[in-house]
Amino acid sequence: MTTGGVSVKTCSASLSMWMLGGSHERDAAVAREALEQGDTNFKALVEIFVGRKSSHIALIKQAYQKNYGRQLDQDIVRIEPSHPFQKILVAISTSHKAHQADVSQHIAKCDARRLFETGEGSSGAIEEAVVLEIFSKRTISQLKLTFSCYKHIYGHDYTKSLKRGNSTAFEDALKMVVKCILNPPNYYAKTLYASIKGKTVNKGSLVARVIVSRAEEDMDEIQKIFRRKYGMELREAISESIPSGDYRDFLVDLASKTTTAKTISS
Repeated sequence: MTTGGVSVKTCSASLSMWMLGGSHERDAAVAREALEQGDTNFKALVEIFVGRKSSHIALIKQAYQKNYGRQLDQDIVRIEPSHPFQKILVAISTSHKAHQADVSQHIAKCDARRLFETGEGSSGAIEEAVVLEIFSKRTISQLKLTFSCYKHIYGHDYTKSLKRGNSTAFEDALKMVVKCILNPPNYYAKTLYASIKGKTVNKGSLVARVIVSRAEEDMDEIQKIFRRKYGMELREAISESIPSGDYRDFLVDLASKTTTAKTISS
């Protein structure tokens, strides 16, 4: 059954996610849904682990265990068949347990050089072990500084080094993760546009997930980038691409209220 061209199941799931008590509860629900799919939704998991602070990740894991009686870390480790995204997620999850508060310019420069020497500075594919070691020991803020140093030292983004010839599956996964770390608003603006204008079956579900998850983070900046890149407001793109009905109205209202709420509170 559908409502305005969108399945009732999709609409109900998104509305339920929005009504959950806190953002950590919503993230726990998104993580569970991502893991329960036939093909694990690795991007949804990456967005959670990259986009949340360590204290928030701890709350997500607690909510996941309380609501589903399972350990989130263990469920990620047990994914079959194994996947490059899985390796990166395990490393980032480990880094969240370190609770390092400060970032170090010296460490960032050293890590940038290691990434270069085991990547574009060598003749073969990047050394996964080195990348995973760095990801497992550094906070997201520290990794962001590392990639900034990489660009300063070598004159281009680290992701450019991952676009060489026949890239491996690991390099492709790593490129997506790095983009999410480097510039979240730009990453999410592109994700929203690709979903809204593409041929995604459940485009409304993805749009709702992004809008809800970033509502308390950087939704204003995402909408500014979306407007600048694509020449239209996010709510207009949603209205044009998702069939009319209560679900579309819910998404448009959610996108519109985000900016309004932030403007009023500032």
